[in-house]
Amino acid sequence: MITLLRNTPILGAILAQVVALPVVAAVTGALSGQVERLALIAIGIVLQGLIAALLSRALGLARWWLLIAFLFPLAMALALSAGQLPAWPFAIVFLVLALVFSNTARGRVPLYLTNGETASVLKRLMVERGATHFTDLGCGLGGVVRALDGEGRRAQGVENAPGLVLLGTLICALTGRGRIRRGDLFRADLSGEDVVYAFLSPHPMAALFAKVETGMKPGSLFVSNSFAVPDRDPDEIWELSDRRGTKLYLYEITGKAATEVKVPASD
Repeated sequence: MITLLRNTPILGAILAQVVALPVVAAVTGALSGQVERLALIAIGIVLQGLIAALLSRALGLARWWLLIAFLFPLAMALALSAGQLPAWPFAIVFLVLALVFSNTARGRVPLYLTNGETASVLKRLMVERGATHFTDLGCGLGGVVRALDGEGRRAQGVENAPGLVLLGTLICALTGRGRIRRGDLFRADLSGEDVVYAFLSPHPMAALFAKVETGMKPGSLFVSNSFAVPDRDPDEIWELSDRRGTKLYLYEITGKAATEVKVPASD
């Protein structure tokens, strides 16, 4: 059960809110005759968020889910207090969030954006290696793809969130740089790539590296931003001087014999 909740974190988040409800109801019920209405509502909202966040932590959910758990009761209270507002603005907001952050709920991969200094370092890396083919797995809006494309280099991105694909493709078309396509990261064809880059989360790294190690050509390079591959020492670690102290983990692909790779189910 715990494994299911960790692999499908949105279920764990919902469970945390449901379990917290009777506790909050009991506490606010006991205080109902002693505390004024607005103060009682505030206590209920804060208590619901705290308990849900603690339960999310106990279930082993990632840190961003703790923040979601804490803020969800407040968001619901604000929505319910909107009064006469029509329902369609909330539907639009929900749709946008679903299109942009669907990977966070399903694959435990939040939206991380690569900064300009990291993109410059990746460009320098490609120049030094004489690399001409680059793929960003989970490219988001494709900022790295556009930064590296051109001057004899072909850069492309693979992204699964439809909203990000749509907006990123539009920006690429307007700038004339790079290409983004929607697809499953674990089924992307990497056989012709010189450098493959990913800025995802700790959760998919083991399975992703198994995929790139058997799918990329010998002599190519896999670069992971911030998250090392479990049980595998990187060939190099580059520490950048940017504000967030970015670390790039570099893994040379040696062309080992292919092993069976368990590919996660497609979204």
